[in-house]
Amino acid sequence: MENPIISWLFETDAVRVCPEGQPFWYTSGKLGPFYINTQFLYGSEAAANRLLGVIEEACAGDKLAFYGKVWADIEAQLASCPIYAQLIDLLCDAARALDADFVSGGERRDFFFSMPVARKLGLGHLSIFKDLSTVYTDASGVSMPSMQAGLAGKRSVHIADLITVASSYVRAWIPAVEALGAKIAYSLAVVDRDQGGAEILADAGCPLTTLVTIKPALFETAHELGRISKEQLALVLHFIEDPDQFMRAFLLAHPDFLAREIAKGGKSAQRAQLCISSGFAPDAALPKA
Repeated sequence: MENPIISWLFETDAVRVCPEGQPFWYTSGKLGPFYINTQFLYGSEAAANRLLGVIEEACAGDKLAFYGKVWADIEAQLASCPIYAQLIDLLCDAARALDADFVSGGERRDFFFSMPVARKLGLGHLSIFKDLSTVYTDASGVSMPSMQAGLAGKRSVHIADLITVASSYVRAWIPAVEALGAKIAYSLAVVDRDQGGAEILADAGCPLTTLVTIKPALFETAHELGRISKEQLALVLHFIEDPDQFMRAFLLAHPDFLAREIAKGGKSAQRAQLCISSGFAPDAALPKA
């Protein structure tokens, strides 16, 4: 049976592929033909943005009240959105195969997936915040300071929305768990961008399991399902083969693109300027003085 997540990714716009001639800006100042917002698997962009707002407000308040404020929204969405509920079931199936004592998740988007998996598996949940503070919530939903949770010697499965190069693990999640005397023994992600994160996590001692990997086969299946056109598939395959060559070829074929983006102002102009200042654009595509 075909992986249902592929259809869900496109149905919820969690993966978007650009029309020909209209690539997306990435935060690096580079261009690409697809964008991934794994949190949209919560049901839709609007639903995900609502939960992000709840998470941000809860993170800014009393951390011991954080879990309760967020869980109410997640519980309601599980009951009303079949895609989200089925996705969580798949994550639970994967997590059951891992020998973990508790689940961990990091601010912000990990919580979409780590909290319901922990609850459904009857495991405690460690919420890790950007300032590296942590709160532990037991299987019944009662939160406590994590130092009082007796986690020394315990092993977690850290559940993430998206793995790129695993920088958040190295910088924050692994040190925060180790500060409690525990260890992230496993990583479980919804999506792996296949950009080296799995190797980094393996070296860190928390090997990665993922539900879907961003490879050509994913987009070929999406094309077969009618989710993207033949032209969009060609753009994606070119990009996956050589991202830098994709961008160079596009800019050379559209020499006025950067000038038009700068004229738009806002984020488009900022990304275009970053592209130029970082040396990503060929001379022939630079705006004329």
